Amino acid sequence: MAVDYTVIVLYLAGMLAMGWWGMRRARSKSDFLVAGRRLGPAMYSGTMAAIVLGGASTIGGVGLGYQYGLSGAWMVFTIGLGLLALSVFFSARIARLKVYTVSEMLDLRYGGRAGVISGLVMWAYTLMLAVTSTIAYATIFDVLFDMNRTLAIVLGGSIVVAYSTLGGMWSITLTDMVQFVVKTIGVLLLLLPIAVIRAGGFGEMKAKLPTTYFDPLGIGGETIFTYVLIYTFGMLIGQDIWQRVFTARNDRTAKWGGTVAGTYCLAYALAGAVIGTAAKVLYPDLASPDDAFATIVKHELPLGVRGLVLAAALAAVMSTSSGALIACATVANNDIWARLRGGLGRAAADDGDAHDEVKGNRVFILIMGVVVIGTAIALNNVVEALTVAYNLLVGGLLVPILGGLLWKRGTVQGALASVVVGGLAVIGLMATYGILANEPVYYGLLASLAAYLVVSLVTPATDATVLAAWRERLAGRTAEATPEPVAVSQ
Repeated sequence: MAVDYTVIVLYLAGMLAMGWWGMRRARSKSDFLVAGRRLGPAMYSGTMAAIVLGGASTIGGVGLGYQYGLSGAWMVFTIGLGLLALSVFFSARIARLKVYTVSEMLDLRYGGRAGVISGLVMWAYTLMLAVTSTIAYATIFDVLFDMNRTLAIVLGGSIVVAYSTLGGMWSITLTDMVQFVVKTIGVLLLLLPIAVIRAGGFGEMKAKLPTTYFDPLGIGGETIFTYVLIYTFGMLIGQDIWQRVFTARNDRTAKWGGTVAGTYCLAYALAGAVIGTAAKVLYPDLASPDDAFATIVKHELPLGVRGLVLAAALAAVMSTSSGALIACATVANNDIWARLRGGLGRAAADDGDAHDEVKGNRVFILIMGVVVIGTAIALNNVVEALTVAYNLLVGGLLVPILGGLLWKRGTVQGALASVVVGGLAVIGLMATYGILANEPVYYGLLASLAAYLVVSLVTPATDATVLAAWRERLAGRTAEATPEPVAVSQ
C-alpha cells in the first residue's frame, strides 16, 4: 500500500501547489470568480466535465450499476444530456450576459427585486451540493487509510477550502484539469477494462446475472423521468454550472466546449454502469451498492494502479466540491450579503472600486468552507441531502429562469411568485410524501409554472426599457459585455 499512499499524497500536495499558483493570477474579481472569462476550448471542456462528474457520478454511478446493471447509467446520462442542452441552446447567450450569478441574470431580465429570494434558494442548493461532495471524502479515506469519518471529512474538505480560497476560479480550473485527466485515466482507461476482464468478459457477465441487468430501461421509466426532471433540468440552471459558463472566452467556446464535455459525460455514465455490473459478478452480496466502487478497487487492482484509481475518485469528489463551494460563496457574497448591505447597484459591477473584492470573496469562501465541513460532519444521508438540494433548485428556480430566457411576457411579480410557491410546495410535499419521493419535484414544478404564468399575465408587462437593455446584454452589445483583452491558450 506504500506506493498507493505515495500516489495519493503527491496528488493532494499537487492540488495545494496549484492553489498557490492560482493565487498569483487572481488579481481581480473577474479573475477570482470566473477565471477572467478567458478559458479556451480545451480548458473549458475539461473543467466543465470535472465539475459535473463528482462523487455521486463516480461512486454513486458504479453503485447504480451494481444494483440495476447497464440501466444504472441513467442518472449520470441525464446529467450529460442536461449539459448538452445547456451548451447547445443556452450557453452562448448566458456567456454574453457577463454576470457572476444566476440571480444577477434574473435582476437584469425582470428589472431587479428578484435577486435576494432566488439567491437564498440558490445558496441552499449550492451549500447542500458542497456538503454531499464533502461527505464522500469519508468513503475514500476510509478505504485508503482506515480513517475516522470526521477526520476524513475535515482533511478532504480543508484541502479543497485551502486551494479554493487561495486562487478562486483560477486554482479550481487548474486543479479541475488535473482531476479530469486523472479521472479519465483512472476510471475509463484502467478501472473499466480491468473490471470487465476480472469479471470474465461480457459473456460471463451475461451468463451470471439476470437479463434485467442488460435491459436499457431496467431501472424503470418513472425513475428515468425523475432523473430528467432533477438532473437534466438542474444542469440548465445551477449556479455551479453557470459560473463555469461565465469562464468561457467567447460564445463558440461555451457552446462547443460544453458539447464536448456533455458527450464525455455520456461515456462516463456507461463506464460507471459497466464497472458496477462487473462488481456484481465478482461480489454479489455487498451490504450496500455504494460499496461496489471501493471494493473492486481495493481487491482487484494491482499496486500503484489502485492508488491512481482512488486518486481518480478523490479527483471526482474534489472537482464537484470546489465548484459548489465557490458557487455557494459567490451567491452568499454577491446575491445576499451585498444586497443586505445596500450593494444592489454594485451587484453586476466589475472590478475597479476601492473595496477589495478579491479579499472579500476569499473571506466568503473560507466562511462557507467551514460551514460546509461542519454540516457534512453533522449529516449522514448523502442521497437525502442531494435530493433536497435538487428539488429546491428545480422546483423553485427552473421556471423563472427558463421563462426569463424564453418568454418576454414574464414579469418580476411572476418570477417571485414562482420561486416562493414552487419552493414552499417542494418543502411541504417533501414533508408529506418523504424526501426521496417523486411527488415533491413533480407537483412543486407544476405549482411553480402555474404561479409564474398566472401572476405574469395579471400584472403589468416588464418595462420596455428593461427588456431593451436585456436584449442588448444578450446580444453582447453593452459596455459590460465587452470582451476582456487578455487571451489565455488552452
